[in-house]
Amino acid sequence: MGFSDLISLDQQLLLSLNGSESLFFDGLLKTLTTAATWIPLYIALFYLVLKNNDRYQKVVLIVICAALCVFFAGSLDDMFIKPTVARWRPTHDPVIGLDVDSVNGYRGGRFGFFSAHASNTFSIAIFFALLIRSRLLSVALILWSLVNCWTRLYLGVHFPGDILVGLLWGGIVGTAMWYLYIRLSKPYTTDATYVSEHYTSEGYELRDIDVVVTVLAFTLAYAFIKACFFV
Repeated sequence: MGFSDLISLDQQLLLSLNGSESLFFDGLLKTLTTAATWIPLYIALFYLVLKNNDRYQKVVLIVICAALCVFFAGSLDDMFIKPTVARWRPTHDPVIGLDVDSVNGYRGGRFGFFSAHASNTFSIAIFFALLIRSRLLSVALILWSLVNCWTRLYLGVHFPGDILVGLLWGGIVGTAMWYLYIRLSKPYTTDATYVSEHYTSEGYELRDIDVVVTVLAFTLAYAFIKACFFV
């Protein structure tokens, strides 16, 4: 299979995943793809970090590494990769652009390779999964990232290839930032290992993790309720 065949397959996959005849799903996916929708989740993650670290240096390092996840996974993409690669978004693609369903005229910028939504959210998911070591939180954050990926396909602003590369790069960045945190936090970290049904192996209290997952669930519920009134 040649490169042109891969591009054609990517286009056909996008058209099969893009849009629907449902105003409910239009409203739901538009809400879920909006960055402001997830502000409560970010606040909850900050609460989790603040509550479970007794050294302010570690809290600052975690915040810096999380910010670097966003910078390296998304900001560099938007500033350099997209304009350099210059691959059209589906909504602007001269070949299939007219066949792509859009919601309320939302088309995104001209170029879409690779997906900053995919790389940003997956880098954060992987970073916190490695940091906290909670199966529940890891699954919840990875699903959250995949939901964000789905919104980009549904809205027709990314090809599946854009999403896959974004996930790959996000995973690399999230892992790299975790390694950076481990290296820089050594002077402030003890060798204690938590063996308790109330804490993760990294010392994060399970009921505080439940707060984050609950906030995530309520955010999804908010998106569903808002979609019921989408016009």
